[in-house]
Amino acid sequence: MNHSKLHRHSRLANKRARISGQLKHAPETIRFLRRAAPAFLRSVAKEYKRETVAALHQPQPKLWPERGLHVAWLGHSTVLLKLDGFTILTDPVFSTRIGLNLGPLTVGIKRLVEAAASMRELPHVDLVLLSHAHMDHFDLPSLRQLENRRTRVITAYRTSDLLRVRRYAHVHELRWNETIQAGGVQVRALEVTHWGARMRSDVFRGYNGYVIEAGRYRIVFGGDTAYTDSFKQVRSSRKVDLAIMPIGAYDPWIRVHCNPEQAWKMANFAGAEYVLPVHHQTFQLGREPRFEPIERILNAAGRAPERLCIQEIGEEFHL
Repeated sequence: MNHSKLHRHSRLANKRARISGQLKHAPETIRFLRRAAPAFLRSVAKEYKRETVAALHQPQPKLWPERGLHVAWLGHSTVLLKLDGFTILTDPVFSTRIGLNLGPLTVGIKRLVEAAASMRELPHVDLVLLSHAHMDHFDLPSLRQLENRRTRVITAYRTSDLLRVRRYAHVHELRWNETIQAGGVQVRALEVTHWGARMRSDVFRGYNGYVIEAGRYRIVFGGDTAYTDSFKQVRSSRKVDLAIMPIGAYDPWIRVHCNPEQAWKMANFAGAEYVLPVHHQTFQLGREPRFEPIERILNAAGRAPERLCIQEIGEEFHL
């Protein structure tokens, strides 16, 4: 065997060894693929042919002033907040696909719409807020890119093992009703109705909504939830300026995802002045038509449509 062939053979052997090592340490992934194949893999293969379209709006968060409440919906449950200069990013998902990461390949669902802003277009993120470990909320490639020794992370109970925690300033796990001060904000974990397992067997993982208090502003991030009256606990003499509420994937998953009318009702439980509907238009997770969730919550808002402060991916809201 000549030198070039030997070198090529060595590279192939090393590549096979790496892949073998990844699979050896991912038995849950292998079991999932065996259960899901072939229907799931056929669906994934079909999606490769579909193009992801650009968002209709492109926010300009680097131009936002240091005072005030500023918000942009980047897609799915990813929202950029700036509260008197303090920046928060919720459930960051910037990948084209979400799913199982096998080396450089992600096997999973493809976006319908690109993220409205790339990470390069974002200001420094002071706090990453993670509701739970599901792949459409806890995207490891995105979180790797956000690693920064000046960025904190707040996440649900028993989910920090998925992160490279030493690459952030600090990673805090919260159980329901626990509160922590993180930089310029106070965050309390709120009980919601969902589930936390990333795969099937890791049912020990937590899942949260959050109440964020930053100076004069008060924000609710609902994460993922079915209908619950837990949001009544948020209402107090101090108003909620904004409730970020999920409104999609309720058909057929109504036991774990609220429908738009329920999301509107829960935002009203909290006493929210404005509502930002998320968890729709980005991934096809349920059977409902793509624009049905926003149409239904607009109908639920009735004579107060102005309370729905953002309706399309990439739009901004300023208070």
